[in-house]
Amino acid sequence: MHSFSNISSFLDELNIYGAIYTTIKILIIIILMYLLRKIGNSAIDRFVNKQSSMRFSLNEKRSKTLGAILKSILKYSIYFIGIFIIVEILFGIRGITFASFGGVAIGFGAQNLIKDVINGFFILFEDQYAVGDYVTIEGKAGIVESIELRITRIRDFNGDLHIIPNGAVSNVTNHSRGNVRFLLDISISNDESLDNVMNMIKEICKEFKIENKNVVEGPKVIGVTAMNETSFTIRVAGKAKPLTHWDVEIELREKVMYLLDKQNIKRPYTKMKIIKEEQNG
Repeated sequence: MHSFSNISSFLDELNIYGAIYTTIKILIIIILMYLLRKIGNSAIDRFVNKQSSMRFSLNEKRSKTLGAILKSILKYSIYFIGIFIIVEILFGIRGITFASFGGVAIGFGAQNLIKDVINGFFILFEDQYAVGDYVTIEGKAGIVESIELRITRIRDFNGDLHIIPNGAVSNVTNHSRGNVRFLLDISISNDESLDNVMNMIKEICKEFKIENKNVVEGPKVIGVTAMNETSFTIRVAGKAKPLTHWDVEIELREKVMYLLDKQNIKRPYTKMKIIKEEQNG
C-alpha cells in the first residue's frame, strides 16, 4: 500500500513537471511569435523606405500599401504556424496536415475568410485605392489607414475607425485620383457695382494662383450664378491637388473676405421698409 502511494505521488509529480514543461514551451513559442513579427515588421519598413531609391520604385502611397500587405501576410503566417505548433504541443496531434486543417476551417465558415483574402489581392493588384487615399467604401468615407489581406481600415473626419472586410468591398469611390475641383460662392449686396466687385475678385484669384502651390487650375470667376431682391452671387472655381481642395478653398475665402472688408464692400442684408399711412382729419 505504501509503495502504491509512492508510485501515485511520483506520477503526480511527473504530471506537474510535464504541465510546467508544456507551459514553458508554449510561452517560448508565443515570445518567438512576438519577436518574429517585430523583426519582420522592421525589415519590411526598411525595405519600403529603401525602395524609393531603387531603379523601379513605387510612389509613396503604393509603398505604404505594399508594406501594409506584407505585414498582414507576415502576421497571419506567424499566427497560423504558431497556433499549429501550440495545438501539436497541447494535444500531441502530429499527423494533422494543412489540408485537413483547411477542411475543418472551411466547415466553420472560412469561405468568407477566403473571399476577403482573394478580394484583398484584387484591390492591391488593380490599384483600386492605396494607403492615404480619401475614399468612400460601402457608404463609409474617410482616409485609408491600412489595407490588409482580410480587412481595410478607414478613418473618417470625426476620428471614427471603420473596419471593412475586403470581401464586402463592391463599390469604391476614390476621391484622391486626379485633381479636385473647389468652388467658392460670394454673395454681395445689390448696392455694390457688379463690375467693380468682379474685377477685384479676379485680381485676388491671379495673386492666389501664384502664391498657392496646391492650385493646378484657376481659380477664375465663373460669373453670377444667383440673384434676388437684396444680393447677387459670384462663383469662383478652380482645381487643386488631391486632398488639398479643402485648405485651398478656406484660404481663398479668407483672402476674398479680407479684401472685401478692406474695400467696404457690403454683404447682403435684410431691408425693411415701414410705410406710415396718413390719416385724414
